[in-house]
This record gives sequence, C-alpha cells and structure tokens, in this order.
Amino acid sequence: MTEPVTLADHERLAQERMDAGAWAYLFGGAADEITLRDNCTAWQRLQLRPRVMRPLSGGHTRRTLLGRELAHPLLVAPMAYQRLAYPQGERASALAAAVMGLGYVLSTQASVPLEEVARLAQGEAARGPLWFQLYLQPDRGLTRSLVARAEAAGYEALVLTVDAPVQGSRDQERRTGFQLPPGVAAVNLPDGVAMAAGGPGLCGGLAEHAPTWEDLAWLRSVTRLPILLKGITHPDDAHLAVEHGASGVIVSNHGGRTLDTLPATAALLPEVVAAVAGRVPVLVDGGVRRGTDVLKALALGASAVLVGRPVLHGLANAGATGVAQVLRLICDELEIAMALCGCRTLEDLGPALLQPRP
Repeated sequence: MTEPVTLADHERLAQERMDAGAWAYLFGGAADEITLRDNCTAWQRLQLRPRVMRPLSGGHTRRTLLGRELAHPLLVAPMAYQRLAYPQGERASALAAAVMGLGYVLSTQASVPLEEVARLAQGEAARGPLWFQLYLQPDRGLTRSLVARAEAAGYEALVLTVDAPVQGSRDQERRTGFQLPPGVAAVNLPDGVAMAAGGPGLCGGLAEHAPTWEDLAWLRSVTRLPILLKGITHPDDAHLAVEHGASGVIVSNHGGRTLDTLPATAALLPEVVAAVAGRVPVLVDGGVRRGTDVLKALALGASAVLVGRPVLHGLANAGATGVAQVLRLICDELEIAMALCGCRTLEDLGPALLQPRP
C-alpha cells in the first residue's frame, strides 16, 4: 500500500510504525475492551434510509456551535501525550484541524505547552473553535492557574472531563510495561502533580478528588468561559448538567478506556438528547471511523462529533499532513452521505433516516 485511502488504512500503517507500548497506551481500552469494540460496531449496526428526488442545490455542512461557525460539525477530541505518536505531537494535530476549519480540544495532559498550541491554531484565519479539556486538580489553585492560562491564550471553552476520577484497568498497557519515554510529559502540569496510590479510601484515596456538582459551581465562578461536561452517559446526569449551568454536554465513555461494558455512545446518545431537550448542545465521541458515522450521530440529535483515535493514526503516519488527510476523508464522506440521503443541510438530518440492523 503506497497511500492510505481510508481511516482503516491509516490505522494499519500507524501500528506498523509505532512502538508496542505507545500503541497500547494510545489505542488500548479497559479490561476486555468490549466497550472499545462496541463503540465502532454500534454505528455500523445503524442502517440508513435515504430519500431521493430532493433539491440539493446550495447544500453545505456548516454548523454554529457556542457562537462559532464550523465548516463541518467536527472537532478533534482531547487526547493525551500526542508526541508518543509523532515528535511534533499536538502542534501538528492542532495545525491540521485549524487549516481544515475544524474545532480542536487540547488535553490537560498535552505534551506541548498550551500557549504554543493556541498560537499555531490562531494563525489560521478560517480555523474552528479552540477548547481546553480540563481535569480538576486536587489543588484548586492549580486548576485556577490552568484556567487562567487557557483564557489568556485564547481558548474559547472548557471541556471538563467528569467520567475518569481514577484510571481504568488497561490490560494492554500492563502487558507491554508501558512507561512514558524520556522527553514526553504532561508539560502543562507541574512535576510530581500526579497523585500516588496507596492512601486510605476507595482506589487508594484517588476517588477522594472525584469531581462533584459543587466543583462545577466553583469552576463557573472562576472563569468567564463556557463549560461543557465530557463523559455524560446517563440521561439523569445530562439533566443535572443543564440544571447546574453547563453550556453543553459530551456523550462519551472515554473511548472505552475507563469502565468496560459501558454501552456504546451510539446507543447512549438518544436518551441524553431527549433529556437535554435542546437546552444546550449535545456532542458525542467514540468509534467514529466513517463519514456515515458522523451523519448517523447528527441524525440522532448530536450537534457535533469529536474524532479521537483516527487523528492519532494519521499523526503517526505523516504528522500534520496525515491528520489533515484523516479529517478530509471524514468530511468528504459526510458530504457524500448527505447528498446520497437527500439532505441538503444538517437541519435535514433526523431519526427518520435511520433504522437498526435486523
């Protein structure tokens, strides 16, 4: 194979290039990886019911999200330590997303300074929104400092991850004995900030610092940025998120990396959309490998879709160029699928386009 033409091609080539330990960390899942696999197959189980003879002139995939217009309803999901895949890491993936006019979410555990990523992305006039993903730190002063840095650098929203108070049981990592190599670190956090296990309480004391609704209230009090909650899987939590002032929710099972046997996000999305009832945007990630997957998510009520692992596959293959190709493939496939389903704009998408596979 000389040139990848699908996301699956990028995945195969990336695995050939990468160290086994880095591959296990970036692409492995929790326990038996049931949720990891189901995230992909759940989109495939949904079949499309296209309409024909509909006007398509002037069609587009634009969408406004939190006051910003995106050329396509896609963002790059937050992913840690991207320099494991490619030396330029988040520099390359953020630049590719910006050039494509798509949104980008930088992880708290990025391996490149958040200010540098922001400068690169902001150099592209047609870029999409730039958001900062946040893990609440036990030290509120450190959290406040991260938020202040993100605001000063020009990030436009905070994405608070709420579904990972402790790390999942990731067998692939343990089998390879994965450790971060020299030179790769969470450079936006002080050295030694990670908490050591072994203390009293649940999970060696780590669960003492799990985020709560009170923490969300505090966070809202120290920032002017909108806050989206990432990791919402239950409709009751979606309702509570809106009641507590979240500006959006992201349906996510952490890519199958935390709690195994959670349902796929395609299965979880409709109930969350119903619970939110249009009050705030609902986004979704997990298992997206085709433009048709994006179309299905939008038809189920998502405002936009975050793409994770495929971006890292492209990054490992060819840096920013590889990421741009992955994103271009998804966008092109989305446009093709919309035209073939008789949908001129995203507003034409709805549940009537879908049926479960028998």
